[in-house]
Amino acid sequence: MSRLPRPDAVLVQAVIAGALSFAHLHDIAAAAGQDGWKAWAYPVSVDLLLVAAWRRMRTLRAVGAPARSAWTWFATALTASLGANVATAGLLDLAAVPDWLRILVAGWPAVAFFGGTLLAHTRTGTDEAEPAETPDSVYTAPAPAAEPAETPSPEPELVPAPDPRPALLPAALQPPAPAPAAAAPVPAPAAAPAVPAALVDHARKVADAHRARTGAPIDAATLRARLGVAPQLADALTAHLT
Repeated sequence: MSRLPRPDAVLVQAVIAGALSFAHLHDIAAAAGQDGWKAWAYPVSVDLLLVAAWRRMRTLRAVGAPARSAWTWFATALTASLGANVATAGLLDLAAVPDWLRILVAGWPAVAFFGGTLLAHTRTGTDEAEPAETPDSVYTAPAPAAEPAETPSPEPELVPAPDPRPALLPAALQPPAPAPAAAAPVPAPAAAPAVPAALVDHARKVADAHRARTGAPIDAATLRARLGVAPQLADALTAHLT
């Protein structure tokens, strides 16, 4: 069996309170001279403005925008609803309504319309600005590129060609011939460094191990890396091993 839905206590309370407020606003409007369907339209206008101001206030708060305008209209609608509820509690003679109340009831439609319009057109901060439309017929031609100014090329200087004919001078006036340059001394080859016999024996063991592992004789670079010696000493050790 399907269970019957359980009524929500908050919803029931809201319906009862709304019905009572609706009836009080209707009674005040009827007592102020608004008869027929107009007396029933007043409570609808007050309650709708109250709900619209509350929703706009929550929306503005959610985006961090100022909500003073929404608060103002919420307080206005709440004052109208609360005032009607209090006025029908026996504090006001509905058979002889004062003139100021008739003025307030008669001017409420204009106030509610103005407030609803402002709430509907209040920006929430999330509305994107519409891009400005550019007519298709307007076309802006690109500016022509500036041509580089021509730089005049410098005229070549005229250098006189040398006279190919040798100068005929007497032997006494001719300059002496330059002395031949002395030959640069050839540096003597550097003497091979002395290699200790113990180092030669150690190098031979390393070379034998390298040959057994790779099948090729060891070179000077590998021997230098293994022993950590200078390049000249590595070359001398390689010469001893060959």
